[in-house]
Amino acid sequence: MSLDPVEYAIVSQSLLAAAREMGVKLIRSAYSTILREARDGSAAILDINGHTVAQAELIPMQLGTIGQIFAPCAALHPPETLEEDDFLIINDPYSGGQHLQDVFLFHPIFFKGRILGFAASVAHHLDLGGGSAGLNPNAGDVYSEGLIIPPMKLNAKRDWHGGGFERLLRANVRVPQQTMGDFDAQIAANHVGALRVQELAERYGVETLLETMGALQDYSEARMRAAIRNIPDGIYLGEDAVDDDGISDTPLAVRATVTVKGDSLAVDFTGTAAQVRTNLNAPFASTVSATVSCVKAALSDPDIPFNHGAMRPITVTAPKGSILNPHHPAAVRARMEACSRAWDATMKALSKVAPERVVATGYDTTTAFCLSHLGPGGWSVSLEIFGGGLGAASDKDGCDAVDNPLSNCANTPTEALDQDFSFFRLLEYSLRPDSCGIGRHRGGVGFTRRYEILEDGVKLALYSDRFTRPADGLFGGHAAATGYCEIIRGIEHVPVKSKFAGELCKGDIVAISLGGGGGYGDPASRPVEEIEEDVKDGIISRACADRWHAPVKE
Repeated sequence: MSLDPVEYAIVSQSLLAAAREMGVKLIRSAYSTILREARDGSAAILDINGHTVAQAELIPMQLGTIGQIFAPCAALHPPETLEEDDFLIINDPYSGGQHLQDVFLFHPIFFKGRILGFAASVAHHLDLGGGSAGLNPNAGDVYSEGLIIPPMKLNAKRDWHGGGFERLLRANVRVPQQTMGDFDAQIAANHVGALRVQELAERYGVETLLETMGALQDYSEARMRAAIRNIPDGIYLGEDAVDDDGISDTPLAVRATVTVKGDSLAVDFTGTAAQVRTNLNAPFASTVSATVSCVKAALSDPDIPFNHGAMRPITVTAPKGSILNPHHPAAVRARMEACSRAWDATMKALSKVAPERVVATGYDTTTAFCLSHLGPGGWSVSLEIFGGGLGAASDKDGCDAVDNPLSNCANTPTEALDQDFSFFRLLEYSLRPDSCGIGRHRGGVGFTRRYEILEDGVKLALYSDRFTRPADGLFGGHAAATGYCEIIRGIEHVPVKSKFAGELCKGDIVAISLGGGGGYGDPASRPVEEIEEDVKDGIISRACADRWHAPVKE
């Protein structure tokens, strides 16, 4: 059929609005701080084939490959076999998922007995069992990281709200109120998405709705291919590295070879480090999400919907057995560290052909910081996601103290921590002066948080990166400061590695400080008035300002 342009515009924008409403419902209905405050979840509308049509602008990593995550569920339980109240669920990294804490729910959207597509949501769950509360940096395999949910079909009336599967989940988590409440938030978000799609089918007709779903994906594909055609054909290389594997001090190289040919682009990670014994491995779905997100951010315009069509011109490969495509049962909880380096390596490769569109390397690290305590009333678990400074661009400074582009989580406010947790107190939350890389445009600065521990037996679990290798500058810009963590116990300052688990004592103070983003361009070309403005704002010190235009000593 031929789509009416006006109806196409209305229906396509309505689908995008529906996905955004799903995201709002997910966050506002959540129980845990990791979802309610940090917003570590996402929502999307898929077509009947499981291809993304529209998504909420929340976490790029979670939604970049949601169609690939849906596929193994549909292979076992084809859409035509589903009934009212059925839904699909998965978190298994080796069946198409990402890491265990990200649980994907897919609800079929029925209209007059016909399935039109799926409402999908994903949330990072505070606790799904495993070797320790919140996160387990010492996990040696995926079994130690939590409960594995293979591709499954469930029925809401039979298996949830007191049903067998809900009781199984509840029995395996340390904080059932938060965890089960967050699952209910996902279900509520999916119901909102299904309702909005049903309303569109009723108003505009099923065929118009389905045609619009396909046309919206085709539009994104056409725009992405046009963006790729704007850069010269060729082969471009980029490299970055994870600090270490948490056992040795050897960096883990991530190498990207970007091949541009016409309106298609391929990224190959041959030469990347082999998988490791710790939880830094990235399932291949995560690697694809990170790479496609980087290409989309660097080459295309922000008004292009990020759906399945935008992914069609891009191919991603990574050697099996590498840190970006590990063999089962390698642990994968901290996969964001390797995926962030995949983003960085791809961005560096693109900088050689699209210098005005790329950004310098940012802190680009997910710092998962978990404090947990077992008291008389059971477990209390606080999990926060920290970022740092973003890299500078050709026309602007990097953003200060934000999560990395793949994660995009918000901070957890001090007030929310005070309200929910009594076993620690936040003493400081401040920007970190002089942590940015200088340049014509400076990188963003990181920040510092300090926690006072109020009970004995509190456990600290942490994974992070860029404690030894800073974010690089670009085109003459300088590198940024690295991050660090320490435990202050009386007069003793105990350094903490970027991958750590240990027990704290009452009165300890834990300080975590995140690094900044790299600068872009020659620092000598930055106007003095912009430097003075940074001094006034506390972004840099007077000493840093005085050195800004000084020549670098070899």
